[in-house]
Amino acid sequence: MALRSPELRFAAAAGLGALSRPTRVARSPLAALSAPRRRRRRSPSPSPAPSSDSNPSTAPASAGAGGAGAEAPEWKKVSAKRFGIKDSMIPDEAWNVLHRLRSRGYDVYLVGGCVRDLIMKKTPKDFDIITTADLRQVKDTFSGSAVIVGRRFPICHVYENNSIVEVSSFNTYARGSTGNQIYTSKSPHCSKNDYIRWKNCQGRDFTINGLMFNPYAEKIYDYFGGIEDIKKAKVRTVIPAGTSFQEDCARILRAIRIAARLGFNFPKETAYYVRTLACSVGRLDKGRILMEVNYMLAYGSAEASLRLLWRFGLLEHLLPFQAAYFSSSLFKRKDKGTNMLLVLFSKLDSFLAPNRPCHNSLWISILALHEALVRQPRDPLVVATFALALYLGGDMSLALDIGKSINRQHDAGFSELLEPQVWDDKHLVAEVQNLAVSMRRALTEMTDEYCVANAMAKIPQAPSSDLVSTTYFYLPFLVWTFFSFCGSHEVCLLVAIYSI
Repeated sequence: MALRSPELRFAAAAGLGALSRPTRVARSPLAALSAPRRRRRRSPSPSPAPSSDSNPSTAPASAGAGGAGAEAPEWKKVSAKRFGIKDSMIPDEAWNVLHRLRSRGYDVYLVGGCVRDLIMKKTPKDFDIITTADLRQVKDTFSGSAVIVGRRFPICHVYENNSIVEVSSFNTYARGSTGNQIYTSKSPHCSKNDYIRWKNCQGRDFTINGLMFNPYAEKIYDYFGGIEDIKKAKVRTVIPAGTSFQEDCARILRAIRIAARLGFNFPKETAYYVRTLACSVGRLDKGRILMEVNYMLAYGSAEASLRLLWRFGLLEHLLPFQAAYFSSSLFKRKDKGTNMLLVLFSKLDSFLAPNRPCHNSLWISILALHEALVRQPRDPLVVATFALALYLGGDMSLALDIGKSINRQHDAGFSELLEPQVWDDKHLVAEVQNLAVSMRRALTEMTDEYCVANAMAKIPQAPSSDLVSTTYFYLPFLVWTFFSFCGSHEVCLLVAIYSI
């Protein structure tokens, strides 16, 4: 059987950072955010230093990355050849957009995570472009194949060969942004191009995302020490972490996602505010929460994401049933051990990558199936037959035959699995059907406010009830997604369950 999708490969193959608080801790999170922080003496105007486009600059940039008081990093203009970046590493869709805009006289750069990934020799999830054209000019350049989206920070989606290339403009500023205004004061000796690039990079979330790459000049611009933080494997905010996360609390989730995917750690200040401001993610739109959780779980770094979410107190805000499971199983915040849920997602991760994600119904189904097993542990053969039946499109007789032929031992250390026993076909089918009912019930209860509140009650220092409703409102989207996709044999869910 040809297995083309990650879900099918996943089904067939298996058959079945340290947090330390800052030395000086404020009396409360609000006090910590509002109180002025001491800074080293420096020039009153933290503006970009002199530089020219022709000569690489080593003049210090403004306000040190990741927080006031840090030594300002040096400006760097580095040849892309130093990192082995080649034209062939950029897909045709991105090149088409770059060429069209440049042919109209606009400056164009690759920006953000794709530059970071190219430096690290990883495959970028997508390629984002920034240009000196405004968004209306971008849309006119790609008449009929571009649309402007977004409210707080509008961008242009350009459709190329069934792909979307995101294009932003230097002329766009985030609505409601306040933090960056403190740090923008133009030096009379700063070149215009450097200032424009510097100011845009200053508005980005993390130093490792604040890189720009001119593929025509083969030059990478680094104004906030992003290359150095890549070397140090650090996720550091461009502006002070407390200010950055207050300005946009979605950055907390992005910090977790990036650290999980790259295996990076947080500097002390960033780690402190990720934990301290974790509850603020409840203010996000439910669609945004779902998007961020999907990025964490569907792109090959689910296990690491769950560990970090639990460690920094975010799991209870996003997935309270799973947080309750971690808590009831005495899984400590910094525990380096494992459990069945983490193993399931580790198996899933082995089949996925940023450019090869799974459908979100798969990880949703993993959560529901695991929750059903937590509530009522099952014989491994029942679990294997259930998953096989899903994979085979409901062919129960074939699922029974394959399931009974499995002779590998399951991991007896997981309380969700019972000791194996001998089953006749009739009783095995009944147990499989019962598991399917239990899974659906678990999925439904994950959207019930009362059930969510009960799950939260099992977690020490759980969020207050007003945050429970935040989780409750976005979970119905997960249920709708699962049941709308569940008719396809590609759900194939968890044939990998037995591999644990």
